[in-house]
Amino acid sequence: MSGKSFNRREFIAHSAAAAGLLLSVPSIAQLSDPTKLSIVQAGRLIRSGDLSPVDLVQSYLERISHLDQRLNSFITVTGEQALFQARSLAAELSSGNWRGPLHGIPIALKDNIDTSGVRTTAASAVYENRIPQENAEVVNRLREAGAIILGKLNMHEFAFGGTSAITHFGPVHNPWDLARIPGGSSGGSSAAVAARLCAGALGTDTGGSIRIPAAHCGIVGLKATHGIASIRGIIPFSLSLDHVGPMCRTVGDAALMLQAIAGYDSRDPSSIQVQIPRYSSALQRRTAELRLGVPRVFYENLDPQILDAMDKAHDVLRRLTAGMEDVKLPPTPQMPLGISEIFEYHAGLIEEKRELYQTLTLQRILQGADLPATDYIRAKVELKLARNAIAHVFERVDLLITPTMANLPMTIEAALKETVDGSASIRNTLPFNLYGIPTISVPCGFSREGLPIGMQISGPSLGELDVLALAHAYEQGTDWHRQTPPLTW
Repeated sequence: MSGKSFNRREFIAHSAAAAGLLLSVPSIAQLSDPTKLSIVQAGRLIRSGDLSPVDLVQSYLERISHLDQRLNSFITVTGEQALFQARSLAAELSSGNWRGPLHGIPIALKDNIDTSGVRTTAASAVYENRIPQENAEVVNRLREAGAIILGKLNMHEFAFGGTSAITHFGPVHNPWDLARIPGGSSGGSSAAVAARLCAGALGTDTGGSIRIPAAHCGIVGLKATHGIASIRGIIPFSLSLDHVGPMCRTVGDAALMLQAIAGYDSRDPSSIQVQIPRYSSALQRRTAELRLGVPRVFYENLDPQILDAMDKAHDVLRRLTAGMEDVKLPPTPQMPLGISEIFEYHAGLIEEKRELYQTLTLQRILQGADLPATDYIRAKVELKLARNAIAHVFERVDLLITPTMANLPMTIEAALKETVDGSASIRNTLPFNLYGIPTISVPCGFSREGLPIGMQISGPSLGELDVLALAHAYEQGTDWHRQTPPLTW
């Protein structure tokens, strides 16, 4: 069956209907500063002619010019290209061609996602001047959907870390507290979305690299089922674990972005050929009958403020669903599967350009140099068994609820002193990459210092609709996603 199970006209019609249900009337402040609009809201105004893609892009570029010198979220800003795209898309709209809800929406990309003619560095001196000849498949799909690419976002070097402090282009700063990390490895993506430097962004996630920064920056980060969105044209970490997904300010926006990038890619060996549903339909689904599972091991040794936020989130979730019960999850592979796979990619580069790697990145990659092939094969078998076993958990419950992070974001100063072992930061996120199941992080509170806290909602393989449904219902029942970082200029 084709990865695209309905035609473009059907997608546009359905997405427009869903957008209409979600759209609240924009305030005067939002209309005077269109960067305050959600993707859903901006898309509706663009289609009606009340907002020009050119004006929207210019507003985002202006914010980037004023604020990003403090955040360092962008490596490359493609302002002229973005304005050219905006004018072209405005002309298309005038002639009656509307590509869908992302038509004219400014999106930015993590800088390990290839862009034809625009350098893609993975935040490393190794690739400082690397200019791909082809777009990653997800970039092609975003552009076909009408999205405008604003630029490439800073990240943890080669996506091997959870801080975004280790990067050739300098640390990314958390917009809620500039002295702290935004999380990683998609730290530039989360910082830019939270600070309204783009309407949405793409991140990648091997052990939590979408959800960690989403939690630390108070935004929505979605990792769909492994293989739903193509990773072809993305600088790899681990073929077995890599995901690409949306990072946005609302769940509805994430659903629209996922719709654009999802679907089978025969040239991607990790891609799966399944029916792609209409993700925005999840926003209209009832959640009252959903059964929630709580794996208590994820709640051990939490920062007390995160535990308190989760307790309050559970109260909200109980009102929205059929209730909660404790569950135990199956074991996952103990051998660091991804380290073997990232070393395979870098082995030749290290021989040629060892001195250009950040010291910590090189140390981590070299851990994969001497791992026996027998251990790797055994880990691949264990991975498949874990993915089979997690399905049995969902015979008892529909969704899993966990804190995204065990701790609040550390300072950049502390992150720069980080040791080789970074396992603590991915304790609550990596298992869901190993299981290969859809997981979303949504804001669920703030610390006393005003630092965001995130909650994960996870579902069975291909269970994105229920994940999105509950995430949206929780979002609408709380105000956390409406909070904005204290940035002024």
